[in-house]
Amino acid sequence: MKKDGVLRLVKAAVFAALTCVATMIISIPIPAVKGYVNAGDCVVLLGAVLLGPYYGAASAALGSALADLLLSYAYYAPGTLIVKGLMALLAARLYLMLKHRTKFSVVIAAISGELWMVLGYFLYESAVLGYGLGAVGGVPANLLQAAGGALLAVLLLRALTAVPQSRLLFEEKEG
Repeated sequence: MKKDGVLRLVKAAVFAALTCVATMIISIPIPAVKGYVNAGDCVVLLGAVLLGPYYGAASAALGSALADLLLSYAYYAPGTLIVKGLMALLAARLYLMLKHRTKFSVVIAAISGELWMVLGYFLYESAVLGYGLGAVGGVPANLLQAAGGALLAVLLLRALTAVPQSRLLFEEKEG
C-alpha cells in the first residue's frame, strides 16, 4: 500500500472513532421510538466531504454502527451501518459533483445526506424492526438530528478551511 493509501486509511479510522465518540457523548434517548438523537451526523458529513465517498462511507458506517453496539442499541446497528454508510456516500458524491459549480455544494450535500438518513431510518424501522407506519413517530427526532448535524458540519467545515494547518485534511480524494 502506498503512503497516501495508508494516510487515507488512518484518516478513515480516525473519523470512524470520532463518529463513534460524537454519537456516544451527545446522545439523547427517545423512548417513544426506542432510539436516540446524537451529534454523530456532524462527523459523518465532515468525513464524507473530507475523505471522499468510499473512505467517508466506511468511516461513517463503522463508527455509527459501533456506537449503536456500545450504547446497547444492537438492533439498530445493521440498519445504521447501511443508512449512515449510504448517507456519507451520497453526501460525498454530491459534494464532488457540485464543488466547482456552486458555493453551496456543502450545504446541498449535507441536506441531501440527512434527508436520506431520515428516509433510511423510516424504512428500517417500518420494514425491518416491524414498526409499520408507527415508524413515522421517529421522523421528527430524526429531522431534528438531521438539522443539527447538517448545520454543525457546515459551520465546522467553514472553520476548518479558515485554519491553514488543516490543509492535510483537504487533499484531493477519490472520485
